[in-house]
Amino acid sequence: MKGKFITFEGIDGAGKSSHVEWLAEVLRQRGHVVHVTREPGGTPLGEKLRELLLSEPMHLETETLLMFAARREHLARLIEPALARGEWVVCDRFSDATYAYQGGGRGLDRAKFLALEHWVHDHLQPDMTLLFDLPLDVARERIVLANRVLDKFEQERADFHERVRQAYLERAHVSPGRFRVVDANRPMHDIRKQLEQIFSSICL
Repeated sequence: MKGKFITFEGIDGAGKSSHVEWLAEVLRQRGHVVHVTREPGGTPLGEKLRELLLSEPMHLETETLLMFAARREHLARLIEPALARGEWVVCDRFSDATYAYQGGGRGLDRAKFLALEHWVHDHLQPDMTLLFDLPLDVARERIVLANRVLDKFEQERADFHERVRQAYLERAHVSPGRFRVVDANRPMHDIRKQLEQIFSSICL
């Protein structure tokens, strides 16, 4: 039996990452072998590329190509072998993030994004994508309260992040069968209750 590929998406400050390990543990308790990973990253090479992508200024197309290079390695080394063994992969960001950040935020030509997506993983999309959505002002407030060093994307202006949010919602509208939009402007307990309800239907 082929495994399941679950991705978490959302603007910076949406709080998605705080639910990744929790969901993985819920799935393990139901008898699944679960790998938790992230993008960019997920492999030794991917983590090195992550350091560059989150800190170094670069041309938009260079940034996009490096994102997909890290993704191809991630797929080949971790995601595809795990799914082939019938295991689950829970990933913090995937190609929807590139669509939103490089496409929506930075203005990458959508045709170039689609060409890279087709080349790198035309054969594979997540079985389910959880999009954590909330108003931009709430997300920005959370980032400030976190009081940590911000990466280059988190340092972008508010209009950049609003374009990212709208691109995410656009992507979800185009693929409603894959996406579940989660109202992230709620208490953690309420969000996790919704996640449990979502996964009760597919964790048979």
